[in-house]
Amino acid sequence: MLEIVALSFWVSGWALLLACLIGIPLGTWLGLFPARHQVVNWLISAVVFTGMGLPPVVVGLVVYMLLSRSGILGGLGWLFTPSGMIFAQTILATPLVLGFTQSALEGLDPDLRLQIRSLGASRWQESLTALREVQNGLLAAILAGFGAIISEVGAVLLVGGNIDGATRVLTTAIVLETRKGNFELALGLGAILLSLALTTNLLVLRLRKG
Repeated sequence: MLEIVALSFWVSGWALLLACLIGIPLGTWLGLFPARHQVVNWLISAVVFTGMGLPPVVVGLVVYMLLSRSGILGGLGWLFTPSGMIFAQTILATPLVLGFTQSALEGLDPDLRLQIRSLGASRWQESLTALREVQNGLLAAILAGFGAIISEVGAVLLVGGNIDGATRVLTTAIVLETRKGNFELALGLGAILLSLALTTNLLVLRLRKG
């Protein structure tokens, strides 16, 4: 059980970190420095919003094909490994982190941005100041990404294969025990998953207040 819980956090934690490293800078750029042409901005927003609603099972299927022996990334040997699961979950979480970050920054007071620029701030300094001003929105972006991947099952099941002692996480273990008819154990695993998600959210909120 501890091994399953640890692997769940390992996979989702790395996926969330990678999603933040990609999504927050991109969301900041799109939120603060949009393209000059409105049509381009509309197309970018459409792509981002579509990505925020990606079905996990479709992502899992695409990643499976990419990582299979005949796929273009087959040489990495990531299929049915935690690395492949992290890859799939990063794809799922990145649009959410990006979209929430972009929305938070787009809602920032324009007068504040003008004041920052009037002080001679560079784009880098303006971005950092703006992110500090939308801390709650940034926290929501991170939590949205974490909530999406810690509880998803389709992608990790297809890419990881639910191998005991290697790629079995809480969500795939719940599916397995349900299929076996062990509903009490499946409900127990579900309670652990909910408790872990709740504890993580409470810790993040506590850190923000501190």
